[in-house]
Amino acid sequence: MRGWWWAWSGCPGIGSSRMAALQVAAVEHGVGLDDCWAWSRERLAQVLSWPDPLLDKVERYRRLHGSSPQLKIPSNVLTPLDQIWPQGLNKLDRPPLVLHQQGRADVLAWLGQRRAVAVVGTRAASDHGLRMAEHLGSVLAGAGWPVVSGLAEGIDAAAHRGCLAADGVPVAVLGTPLDRVYPRHHQALQEEVARNGLLLSERQPGESVQRGHFAARNRLLVSLSCALVVVECPDRSGALISARLAAEQQCPVWVVPGDAGRWSSRGSNRLLQNAAAPLLSPKELVEHLGPGPFHRANATAPALVKALGAGASIEQLQQTLKLPAGRLASDLLELELAGQVVCESGFLWKPCRP
Repeated sequence: MRGWWWAWSGCPGIGSSRMAALQVAAVEHGVGLDDCWAWSRERLAQVLSWPDPLLDKVERYRRLHGSSPQLKIPSNVLTPLDQIWPQGLNKLDRPPLVLHQQGRADVLAWLGQRRAVAVVGTRAASDHGLRMAEHLGSVLAGAGWPVVSGLAEGIDAAAHRGCLAADGVPVAVLGTPLDRVYPRHHQALQEEVARNGLLLSERQPGESVQRGHFAARNRLLVSLSCALVVVECPDRSGALISARLAAEQQCPVWVVPGDAGRWSSRGSNRLLQNAAAPLLSPKELVEHLGPGPFHRANATAPALVKALGAGASIEQLQQTLKLPAGRLASDLLELELAGQVVCESGFLWKPCRP
């Protein structure tokens, strides 16, 4: 049955609603999707009331693949019939027919439980927005949370970079097939996300990229997450689509307040007017969520506290411990939440007095 799902899912013109209708028809007639493949054009028209243009596409597709199509599914393809398929996707009005994945398959189990945080925002972000997104990605990674975004320019990329800098688990839901990179200069970033986390796409390899594909992927990243953070976005933005979808799914929406006079913050600030939760510091979100599924014991804690001495900046700690700034920032936050260190004036970290 899984193979026949794969065969039908590749047919032009058949999306989630028509596939659902085909499944219902098969059940009502006591047959499988393999039997439906053999139905004549007239039978399909009678049972499913599909329009002639669609029936033309189905006929051409079936002639191309023959009566016994190639049913071997690529190893990186997931279908709704697979046990590891994220069940939250099936609650969408338009669930994907298949998912193509590249990277760490173990991450899928946590996405199925919505144990991840989505970070979204504008491509044309301010310096403040980019810094906040990167810091947020780093802090979430330090707390063990997979960071889900779209790998687009701006906020998406900054969140992924912050997550990677803290040795976290990034998840990119693409609007393109896996064999395409957009924007092109994200080639190295996309490869790094695949090595350390997971790439997901509902688009077939070689499929032409349409403008609407980028907005469509927003529904997927929301369905994989337990919280959504809008860092910065204007009045017209895919991030607002994500926020609306999250609200419909009772997924908490957090918003970073932005400059009231900046056009790129108008949409996100408007979400705050509509009762979204303000996010003043990534630490607030981590305190609210608790540790994520990839939380690890802070093995560097003793050395880190010792290196602080009477007080030290992250730059000084980098020189002493030879660790990346993102890793140090997330480890320091964990120690701060545990009441072992304190940050003074936003720069100087000190051990707490007993």
